[in-house]
Amino acid sequence: MTDWPILSTVTFLPTVGALLLLLVRGDDAAARRNVYWISLWTTLVTFVVSLLIWKDFDNSSAGFQFVERADWLGGKISYSMGVDGISMLFVILTTFLMPFCIVASKYSVKFRFKEYMLAFLLLETLMIGVFCATDLLLFYVFFEGGLIPMFLIIGIWGGQRRVYAAFKFFLYTLLGSVLMLLAIMAMYWQAGTTDIPTLLDHQFPASMQTWLWLAFFASFAVKMPMWPVHTWLPDAHVEAPTAGSVILAGVLLKMGGYGFLRFSLPMFPIASADFAPIIYTLSVVAIIYTSLVALVQADMKKLIAYSSVAHMGYVTMGIFTMNAQGVEGAIFQMLSHGIVSGALFLCVGVIYDRMHTREIAAYGGLVNRMPFYAAVFLVFTMANVGLPGTSGFVGEFMVLIGVFRANTWVAAFATTGVILSASYGLWLYRKVIMGALEKANLKSIFDLSRREIAILVPLVVLTIFFGVYPTPVFNVTGQAVDKLITNYQAALSAAGKLALAAQ
Repeated sequence: MTDWPILSTVTFLPTVGALLLLLVRGDDAAARRNVYWISLWTTLVTFVVSLLIWKDFDNSSAGFQFVERADWLGGKISYSMGVDGISMLFVILTTFLMPFCIVASKYSVKFRFKEYMLAFLLLETLMIGVFCATDLLLFYVFFEGGLIPMFLIIGIWGGQRRVYAAFKFFLYTLLGSVLMLLAIMAMYWQAGTTDIPTLLDHQFPASMQTWLWLAFFASFAVKMPMWPVHTWLPDAHVEAPTAGSVILAGVLLKMGGYGFLRFSLPMFPIASADFAPIIYTLSVVAIIYTSLVALVQADMKKLIAYSSVAHMGYVTMGIFTMNAQGVEGAIFQMLSHGIVSGALFLCVGVIYDRMHTREIAAYGGLVNRMPFYAAVFLVFTMANVGLPGTSGFVGEFMVLIGVFRANTWVAAFATTGVILSASYGLWLYRKVIMGALEKANLKSIFDLSRREIAILVPLVVLTIFFGVYPTPVFNVTGQAVDKLITNYQAALSAAGKLALAAQ
């Protein structure tokens, strides 16, 4: 497979599917069925190809694999693709979630079905490209390109305030990324290239690192999102269709954490060390504050959205501990959150399709009518809380170990987030699922359909599997994380020696 451009294949397969959708004519039931099956098979084939990449991935290598390169802009800026232990699993996560989004949208999208699926397939190409690109400018094109289909998904197929939420999402994320573009230009002028492997070995001056780090931080902090630039996320989640929320929480938020790991830490190590205390502070505030805000929410999707901000606080803390437990825990937390939060939004979509409301007060006693749904929802709630035996526990526990090694006080404050997450998670479950079935409008609803079972059961299995046996993830990430930490510590050591020599 070394001669087969498999990364380009997995990246642009969804675009091929999107082109096939353009050939489908009409808006009748037959056309809708054709659009659905073309979209589903495209995402399934893309997922299978991504598994082939994982199968042939060399866990003992810390460098980029399956490298592809071609001249693009003037010879110095190339089309280059590659994956390492940090990016490999994010490609798998993206291709894994997309078929669930297609199936979940089969009946919930009532108009412009072809255009909806077209937007999702193009979004998949752009998301995979973010994790495969090994040229900084190519990364930026994919990174920013993803805003367009997501903007359309929220703005056209969203809720009542969809236009407001779509523009807020677009403007927040675009503003930060403009600063990142200026930083990319400065890096090109300084290093003479935008090739990421070359830039990883290039030593930027300490004074320049500060400004570059801040420019990249402006983009990645909004994307995560970190407090206090998180306010676009609850609105986007509430107004987005179910599948849009799944991809937003499952993949798009992870691009910020991936950016910190790919660029901020290895390329600007001195600035990263200087700004780490600020990251710890913002992360702790995010964990505690947004958890408290989640406790008073009346809308299920908004509660889960605020919980996402809190969980991303653990990710940013873990990344900037710059020790093996913290960084690997952060990566695992992102992958786990992608599965669990996506599943929670799918669970909300299940009962929204029946009742057409997300108000917590409108529900109660669903266990009496939907016992299987109650059991599935319980698994994802417990994973979101961080119960041992679920994937949510592994990531949070490792992050807290890493943070404890870096700063005991930060770890102490961050641990309160575990208690708060249990508070809002169990409160939501009790209000929606438990109790007597007193509301008359709930007595006619039915338990999960076969389609919904096919969506949720694989996510239940993975949530428990990775909670009990996380080794497959750590096998992939181990070497790349070790290399990242080693290079980071070497850069700081060299800077310290230079500082002592100057004195």
